[in-house]
Amino acid sequence: MHLSRSLPRRTAVTAVTAVTAATAVTALVVTACGNDGSAAAGLPTSTRTTSAPASAPAGPHNQADVTFAQRMIPHHRQAVVMAGTAGEHASSAQVKALARKIRKEQEPEIRTMTTWLRAWGERVPHGMEGMGHGTASAMPGMMSDHAMRRLKSASGTAFDTMFLTMMIKHHQGAVAMAETEKQHGVYGPAKKMAAGVITTQTAEITRMRALLGTSSPPATTR
Repeated sequence: MHLSRSLPRRTAVTAVTAVTAATAVTALVVTACGNDGSAAAGLPTSTRTTSAPASAPAGPHNQADVTFAQRMIPHHRQAVVMAGTAGEHASSAQVKALARKIRKEQEPEIRTMTTWLRAWGERVPHGMEGMGHGTASAMPGMMSDHAMRRLKSASGTAFDTMFLTMMIKHHQGAVAMAETEKQHGVYGPAKKMAAGVITTQTAEITRMRALLGTSSPPATTR
């Protein structure tokens, strides 16, 4: 009698357990279907990995990479300021177009290098550090305060000549810094950016010399 009375109870427990298991399976299927199509691929959600944000630098870096970013940011900023003056002061449509191209190229690179430095816990330069006061800075190609004032006060063809002359020297400085990064840096994206700077700005130097009608820039830029 005792055995026969326990059978319905065991049957009921088994049924409840089966229902619970079925519910859990259904929940897993519904969850998988709502997660970017993982269920359709037959992959359990536990196998999916989360990548780091695209803006976060990945891979080793060294002091050369830090120096490259910290020096190139203010260098680029000065080039952007110089290019910005062309819209109002230049007389040549070709000079204006070149200036727009320089801004379009260098502004995103400034943002990228800033991201690197912040992720590395390094100082981000402010303004145009390294420009100097009254004389040209030791940073390759950076214009002095005096040279920048002269550029901003010029207009017409005089501005065009001054802008091209100064920007050639500025580009040469950027290429020199990029060559150093290629030689001594280890961070892949920084070395890739340096290679791009060399290619792009060398071509622009050739273009600016052609616009000046000379194979080399005038010596005076201060």
